[in-house]
Amino acid sequence: MSETGLDAGPRFSVIVPAFRVQGFLRECMDSVLTQEFTDFELIAIDDCSPDRSGAILDEYAAHDDRVQVLHLPENAGLGPARNAGLAQARGDYLLFLDSDDTLAPGALGALAQRLTTTGDPEILIYDYARTYWDGSTRRNALFALLDESGAPSFPLDERPQLLDLLQIVWNKAYRRDFVAEHGFTFPVGYYEDAPWTFCTLITAQRIAVLDRVCLHYRQRRQGGNILRTTSRKHFDVFDQYARVFAYLDAHPELSRWRPHMFRKMVDHYLTVLDKPGRLPHHDRAEFFHRAARDYRLRLPAGFVRPSGITGGKYALLAKDAYPALAGLKVAGKVRRTVRKHAGKRVRQAKRKAMDLRYQALLRQPLDENLAVYSAYWNRLPSCNPLAVYEKAKELAPDVHGVWVVKKHLADSVPAGIDHVVLNSPRYWEVVARAKYLVNNVNFADNVVKREGQIHLQTHHGTPLKSMGTDQKRYPAAAKGMSFRKLLARADRWDFSLSANQHTTEQWERVYPCDFASVDAGYPRNDVYYRATAQDVLGIRERLGIAPGRTAVLYAPTMRDYQVGYVPRLDLAKLSRELGENFVLLVRTHYFYDRDPGLQKLQERGALIDVSGHPVVEELCLAADALVTDYSSIMFDYANLDRPIINYADDWDTYVRSRGVTFDLLSGLPGDTPGVIATTEDELIEAFRSGRWDDERATGLRAAFRARFCQWDDGHAAERVVRRVFLGQETTPEPLPQDERTVAPSPRTAAASAGLVKLPSPRAAAHDDVTTPGGASGTLGVSGTPGVSGTPGNSGISGIELAG
Repeated sequence: MSETGLDAGPRFSVIVPAFRVQGFLRECMDSVLTQEFTDFELIAIDDCSPDRSGAILDEYAAHDDRVQVLHLPENAGLGPARNAGLAQARGDYLLFLDSDDTLAPGALGALAQRLTTTGDPEILIYDYARTYWDGSTRRNALFALLDESGAPSFPLDERPQLLDLLQIVWNKAYRRDFVAEHGFTFPVGYYEDAPWTFCTLITAQRIAVLDRVCLHYRQRRQGGNILRTTSRKHFDVFDQYARVFAYLDAHPELSRWRPHMFRKMVDHYLTVLDKPGRLPHHDRAEFFHRAARDYRLRLPAGFVRPSGITGGKYALLAKDAYPALAGLKVAGKVRRTVRKHAGKRVRQAKRKAMDLRYQALLRQPLDENLAVYSAYWNRLPSCNPLAVYEKAKELAPDVHGVWVVKKHLADSVPAGIDHVVLNSPRYWEVVARAKYLVNNVNFADNVVKREGQIHLQTHHGTPLKSMGTDQKRYPAAAKGMSFRKLLARADRWDFSLSANQHTTEQWERVYPCDFASVDAGYPRNDVYYRATAQDVLGIRERLGIAPGRTAVLYAPTMRDYQVGYVPRLDLAKLSRELGENFVLLVRTHYFYDRDPGLQKLQERGALIDVSGHPVVEELCLAADALVTDYSSIMFDYANLDRPIINYADDWDTYVRSRGVTFDLLSGLPGDTPGVIATTEDELIEAFRSGRWDDERATGLRAAFRARFCQWDDGHAAERVVRRVFLGQETTPEPLPQDERTVAPSPRTAAASAGLVKLPSPRAAAHDDVTTPGGASGTLGVSGTPGVSGTPGNSGISGIELAG
């Protein structure tokens, strides 16, 4: 608490309105809550955000009593949302933080110290830096105005040049009793900062400055900033300056500020006119005429126009001469065109180099009933795109799907699936004319995204490792990647698919583009809720897994810091130590070629090499347990509610070389899916002791499943097709997890077919275990109620073959 009294509030009230910022909100909140200075309250306002921003705020409030969350019943806009927080504030000083920006480390401590040394002024102005998607930063160009030499605090008359700083609210601390005394509130509409900022500054008796960057101002590549949108709402600027001058009318003692406010008003009007893309083209003349009217109405006596081009624009406003201003802008455009002439020549050469036939196809009408699919850089049909393709045939039968594959794979495409060979004449035709483009990676750079085309990016996993722009911090992961080209490809996305909230937030943050998130689940995981016992047994039979044997799928991910497949386990030893009741299924990452060593081990009967198996979902259905390291397969496999063991022998190296989004090894529910082993001996011991599927592992698995299988319930493909192809709501709503029916485990499937007999339940000490689905019972080798076994030195005993 602050030291102003026993019942006083905190030193700071930090007010954070939130609307459609789920990809950035955690970073914002963390920047406040991790400050070393802790005497503050954080008031977060969910401005009826349609994404999960409100839920994120509630999550923070549940874990930190300094956080208070207000949920507005309807979207009110930034000004009213700030007012709602203002009404709840108890702090000595008010700080306003936009929910995609962040406080710099040590900011609150520096502010508190400066306020003390300057005698608690009404307003403290501090500096900020712009931050960009590529990791670069740029300090406010006018930081010299925040020179701390001279009097500790002062009236604005002594430093009127402070009005030339950006008219924003979030680079200032406001004494709350000063705000309350004068009744300052935020208006509705765009440019709500202008009347608050100017009226508070000209009213304050004592202002102080802090020459330190305390806030990082995020510069969005696309979206997120309503001031960059083309809209008539930019006309709100007239209402905001009407409020400023009404305040001056009500306070004649402040009349000396009229020339200053007039200059700020005209500069602001001209900025709106000059910024491309703000005003609809057909509304520009109307805006100019209204600006000219305000110019004549509020022109102070004796006002001297600035010199140069700016003064010329003032003169045109004074004469209401819009055609002359338009001509001035054309002249400026010509000058800019001349400067960019060389660059334009290069672009023209590139356009000429493109295939003329493709250019012609791009001018033909779109085929509203054509969809192009691709997966894993034009490999065979698979993954989320294949599941969407199959469901689209059912729900949108008029839409014909065509797959893009590499030439050497064309003969392997399953019968009945229409396909084109990459870069063939028909390929260019379908990508030019298809209404829908569906991929789990990206189409080539030379594919033009046409107006009217709809691009669905399905992705192919939940990100544990850093992705997108985060990879800039990890050279081993980037490997010469052009992030500008990466984001140019992501700019083509209209929809981005996600299986859980964690993934949605990551995609929106690391791909700063203007797409809509589809929180539907991963269609490829639908099979886990639809497969029958016979399906499971059929897959195991085709793989050569005998009934009663415990199949362990080992599926490691690639390493950015290594070249080629490098075995991290002695697989022969692991197979030998687990015993004859186990069988290893080994699948290397698809980036790697087939490994001759695995072939030799398979020939010796030590394992089954499934690296070339075309459908990974089948391997998951066949496996009683998964051993992986950091592969995203763990998030999909968690749907099956079967044991997951992470072999993390190089975690520290992986984190340093690639970066991660959460601490897989924390051991906390929701982070860790089960047993963690960092050595071969630990991995073997986990199986031999039974820890791989004991009560603790089961509890961790349940929490992990709840977090990362959030929307997977067997209906993800339907939700995607309805949203993207049919333009409907994303329905049906995901089922609660305790109402989902997952595919039976291999041992349960075998028992139902009479191939094995299930043993008697375990001792009563285990009878009170509650399964993730809510049913009580015993937990056996596959985490299935009523299935149990006694782990021993030779593997799993207590299982009998039928007959």
